[in-house]
Amino acid sequence: MDLPRIFTIRESSHRLHNPFTPDKLVILGEALQLAPGTRVLDLASGSGEMLCTWARDHGVTGTGVDISTVFTEKARARAAELGVADQVAFVHGDASGYVADEPVDVAACVGATWIGGGVAGTVEQLGDSLRPGGLMLIGEPYWRQEVPDQETAEACLAGGKDDFLLLPELIERFGELGYDVVEMVLADQDSWDRYQAAQWLNLRRWLDGHPDDELAAEVRTELTTGPARYARYQRDHLGWGVFALMGR
Repeated sequence: MDLPRIFTIRESSHRLHNPFTPDKLVILGEALQLAPGTRVLDLASGSGEMLCTWARDHGVTGTGVDISTVFTEKARARAAELGVADQVAFVHGDASGYVADEPVDVAACVGATWIGGGVAGTVEQLGDSLRPGGLMLIGEPYWRQEVPDQETAEACLAGGKDDFLLLPELIERFGELGYDVVEMVLADQDSWDRYQAAQWLNLRRWLDGHPDDELAAEVRTELTTGPARYARYQRDHLGWGVFALMGR
């Protein structure tokens, strides 16, 4: 059970596996007014940056669950580096269906709602771990503007324009699921660029070092077509944000 190698190659230098910069993560932690001892469950926790830095900066405790062996080991190393290994733990496993043993104060899935088959299923799953009155965090893409055609949707790595909603519609969707949006922090153009462009350097350096690997042709194709596709389609059409929800 693991992520396909292409994901860990593409984001090998990333501490955050989403379009957030460290500054955005700081803003989110401060906006949530996290108190020392806050218990956090982070599903699809990646390299653990959110849990580790919030443990250091706000005194939270918690557990991260991720399917990638590479990212889970990076998360454990980051916890040791920041001196918070006694506050946070990282589990290698499938986050789909994962429920905490005891209710938590914050239940998060930041950028991986496929674990629940979409927003609705992920909200339901996180709700099973959340104490009454707790905070839910959902990281999710949205359309920044109307998508003109199927070509644009697919270039934004969506199956079609119905895969994502416009920002007002996404916020309304949370309400339909029984939750108030009580905070949000959105990726901006710079944080998107940093997330995407850093992947190109990772891909090129990997390709230079592994020209005969079985993935070399796939990496070469992505490196050849990805930057222009991002500039032509994703940069104008695709947004992303983290939304803090509380049940009604």
